[in-house]
Amino acid sequence: MKIIKVILSVIVIALAGYGLITKNFEFMPYMMLFLGVFMLVTGISELQAKKKTSAISFILAAAFLFFVAIYTF
Repeated sequence: MKIIKVILSVIVIALAGYGLITKNFEFMPYMMLFLGVFMLVTGISELQAKKKTSAISFILAAAFLFFVAIYTF
């Protein structure tokens, strides 16, 4: 899980940095999609660690990010 979280966070940071540097925001839906996957993986790992409150908030944030990403596609 830790390796997946690191890979996803690097992808999100790279896409966000690209958008900020070039002022080209065409990859923003992909960034939101990867951020949603990252939040979902974090929520699942929190659920496995028996931290139910933070897991639910991460999963709800992931659902919202999926909605925003699909809406902007």
